[in-house]
Amino acid sequence: MIYALKIATRYLTASKAQTALLVFGVATGVFIFIFMSALIGGLAEFIMARTAGDMAHLSIQAEDVEPDLLLPLSGRTVLLVQQKDSGGAAVLQDTAALLPLIEALPGVTAVSPQINGSGFLTRGGQVTQVSINGLQPGKESAIADLAGYVVEGTANLAAGGVLLGKTLAEDMGLRLGQTVRLQSTTGIEALLTITGIYEMGSGGPDRRQAYVGLATARSLFAMPQGVTRVEIKLADLYAADAFAPRIRALTGLDARSWTEQAAQLLDALQAQAQTGYLLKTFAMVTIIIGVASALLLSTYQRRPEIGIMRAMGAGRGFVMVVFVAQGALIGLMGGLFGAAAGYGLLLAFPGRDSFAPGQSGLPIDITQGAYGMAILLTTLGAIAASILPARAAARLDPVTAIGQ
Repeated sequence: MIYALKIATRYLTASKAQTALLVFGVATGVFIFIFMSALIGGLAEFIMARTAGDMAHLSIQAEDVEPDLLLPLSGRTVLLVQQKDSGGAAVLQDTAALLPLIEALPGVTAVSPQINGSGFLTRGGQVTQVSINGLQPGKESAIADLAGYVVEGTANLAAGGVLLGKTLAEDMGLRLGQTVRLQSTTGIEALLTITGIYEMGSGGPDRRQAYVGLATARSLFAMPQGVTRVEIKLADLYAADAFAPRIRALTGLDARSWTEQAAQLLDALQAQAQTGYLLKTFAMVTIIIGVASALLLSTYQRRPEIGIMRAMGAGRGFVMVVFVAQGALIGLMGGLFGAAAGYGLLLAFPGRDSFAPGQSGLPIDITQGAYGMAILLTTLGAIAASILPARAAARLDPVTAIGQ
């Protein structure tokens, strides 16, 4: 085996230019494999962080239900109606006792009780319809990273404060510290001070969302108790489907996974992953074809030498080992050079976590380069590519080969 490896090494060093070109081609394929892995992996994580990362992984929503009809023995009809607040909105009651149970579950990182509704933001003669989100002070960034999106002021929702999107503030000519009037659909209004302006980079939330403290939302919607929604964030967002039944069993409330609302996003990410696998497969096929072609050419060029080895008693298995060893060395060297080049180039790109809202660029994740896998697959692919030339070399007739 060691002697076969020495002969394989001598064959490679005898044609240095050809070997260097072949290793360069393999390294290029490995580089493409690593770059595509880092790009596609980073892009998927970037999309998830900007979408599912800023949304609740599980949500419990108070919803209006159709009244149940009961027919007692007397024949009279009794209506059972879900409890609502004075404004007509469905309310989740007894959440104060349930929230600690949810927070104690392993894998739950944050729980945010909220009061959501619609209303109107007024400044002078300007009136804009907005979605009002009441958040618990201290948990403003429990679900969406409001603190990270704030461009002016603070995300802390103190009493009498309101947090507005940058687009909404610009459309209404509002500035930090100004007083605005916020009126809910119940007709109750409050004078609030703009304590923060945020920019998420998406038109919808920046244009129509207004965040207030939970106490302010209770006053606006005349809701002294309960909440309209509970949002839950998990350490592993892909575990949401498995967590939903546990929440239902623990609280008796219907917890819905984010995947129910983002099915199209999951389909797009799966299609993107399949595209990445296809591109990386093409890179590996290119490597295999290149190695096989070069070794077939080497077999043809070394027919006399192969014939001499066979005439001196070398068996077919020994000849096969020589050419398979050549393929393995080419794959290993190309894999190492390609992985080193890929890692070095990826260091020059900013990581996906460094992109601010609205900033463009390639969200490459250097940790997803799959360097070890690229080297392993390349080496195995080169070995597989060398089998056919090795068998062709082993089948040569010594007399015929020497005569050529």
